[in-house]
Amino acid sequence: MKQTILVVEDDKMIRELIRIYLIKAGYDVVEAADGEAAKEVFLTKHPCLIILDLMLPKLSGEEFCTWVRAQERNEVSIIMLSAKSRTEDKVKGLKIGADDYLVKPFEPEELLAHIEAVLRRTGQFCQKITHDGLCIKPRKGEVLLFDKEIPLTKHEFNLLFYFMENPNTVISRENLMDQLYPYADKLVLDRTIDAHIKKLRKKIEENPAVPKRIVTVRGMGYKFVTE
Repeated sequence: MKQTILVVEDDKMIRELIRIYLIKAGYDVVEAADGEAAKEVFLTKHPCLIILDLMLPKLSGEEFCTWVRAQERNEVSIIMLSAKSRTEDKVKGLKIGADDYLVKPFEPEELLAHIEAVLRRTGQFCQKITHDGLCIKPRKGEVLLFDKEIPLTKHEFNLLFYFMENPNTVISRENLMDQLYPYADKLVLDRTIDAHIKKLRKKIEENPAVPKRIVTVRGMGYKFVTE
């Protein structure tokens, strides 16, 4: 599972440069050019780290940082980028919730070093799989839908985790039964899996009657769709 980093920067050239270096370093990258757009990306992509420019249109970096820290799930790390180099500016950024503060201009290698240092402290929060606002954290046993925790049973959680680990792949009922009931005899029926999926859909689908995440593949099984 790759770690996802959100780059919030209104300067397209800087944003593109950061994106290129992060992808080369093995990270998944999502972007926003202003503070308001960053809110939507944050809620749908569940990044584990945010690189945040302070001088942003629509919503400043300070305001966005304060908004992030006010969210229920606010363990995400934040590295602020700013041309402001005064000590009081750095202290202010750290006080409102930044984990690190980097002064512009900077070298990409320097930014990568700061990212690695921050993730050494907070990387345990990055063990997650996300798609379109749905986020599963296997180590913490949590599932979030647009940043709201969704309570799942043990079987529902294991079922969703298996689906999200194998996106866009048709999975048979027999395979799913082996995942949920590895030591059970063959009396575990297909309709047991169907019942679990029906309950899971009610919790993660906008319209469970017309599912878009977990779809039925007639005569074959189910598929978690991300394409």
